[in-house]
Amino acid sequence: MIVAGIGCRRGAAAADIEAAIRAALSRAGLSAAELQAIATSRAKDAEAGIATAASAFGVAIMLIPEAELKAAGVRARTRSDRVLALTGVPSLAEAAALAAAGPRSRLIASRLVVGAATCALARSDNPP
Repeated sequence: MIVAGIGCRRGAAAADIEAAIRAALSRAGLSAAELQAIATSRAKDAEAGIATAASAFGVAIMLIPEAELKAAGVRARTRSDRVLALTGVPSLAEAAALAAAGPRSRLIASRLVVGAATCALARSDNPP
């Protein structure tokens, strides 16, 4: 299972989110067909750009509760003090990807910033 974790500024354009996902997939040597889901914070459920990107990739959106983000956030590789202050995790993209892919997941692409969006990829052979 490959999950793209997304963080973004409020109102981020779908083009930025899609570009961030494509860049992360390219960095990991994966094709878009290998992506199974997009994950983000439950607090971002109204972000149209994320919904549009998920539709473009033909995958579901997984909205991760704050407690699960914080639990997975301890495994994040990168740290943004701004994101930590806003969300309680050092990297929303990394925490969301890891939480959605399950407790034995691992990052295969650390947080990558494209415009107003960030993306990280996690892989798990045992989805939740």
